[in-house]
Amino acid sequence: MEPADTSEMVSQLLYGETVKIYEEKKKDWRRAITAFDNYDCWIDIKQVTIITEEEFNAINSDFVSSELVDVVGKEGSKIVTPISFGSTLPNLENSTINFAEEDFSFDGGSIDTSIEIPKRNLIGNSMMYLNAPYLWGGRSPFGVDCSGFTQVIYKLNGFKLPRDASQQSEIGETLSFIEESESGDLAFFDNEEGNIIHVGIMLENNRIIHASGKVRIDKIDHQGIFNVDTNTYSHRLRLIKKIL
Repeated sequence: MEPADTSEMVSQLLYGETVKIYEEKKKDWRRAITAFDNYDCWIDIKQVTIITEEEFNAINSDFVSSELVDVVGKEGSKIVTPISFGSTLPNLENSTINFAEEDFSFDGGSIDTSIEIPKRNLIGNSMMYLNAPYLWGGRSPFGVDCSGFTQVIYKLNGFKLPRDASQQSEIGETLSFIEESESGDLAFFDNEEGNIIHVGIMLENNRIIHASGKVRIDKIDHQGIFNVDTNTYSHRLRLIKKIL
């Protein structure tokens, strides 16, 4: 992983998410740990706003955006910033976001993730991503990978999943049979070497929603995911986990 524009993207920060910077390299690049999922990465300093440690510790990150696309406006200015579904709204109060000692207006929909949210909401939120294009490292409706998809959907329900599918597979309760699963549970899939390489969200009636080429709905059975377009199995089922 090299600090360069030509390097492979491994993840994305959504608006309002924070990182802790711990190393500098070259003029524009900083090595950081993401606060949401402890992901080690390089970031371009031009894409973040530097805040003090005191401000970092005081941020309330409970509210997230519930609209597919919305905007945040800088107070006293016509400048707006587009944000996507699942973005964090730091210190949101009375339609105002505050960080780095500045106020920003926000009139869109939001979810308070500090309040217990019904598990069924996972499904409605996941449908917002239908047909979103696949993007390695992506976490937004404009490009998302399989584990970025499940991570953001669970974020909207107030639960912090790790970033990668293999990491996500290590938490929760393992189910013995596919018939024990319910909508919102996570299904994991492996390769020939036995490594977890894919994850999706279980739906009713033996279906699954997952990011493969695009966010799509396919059939699933004890063997794996059956692609309804190609009439072939695309992923081999390894296990199903109940997280919530």
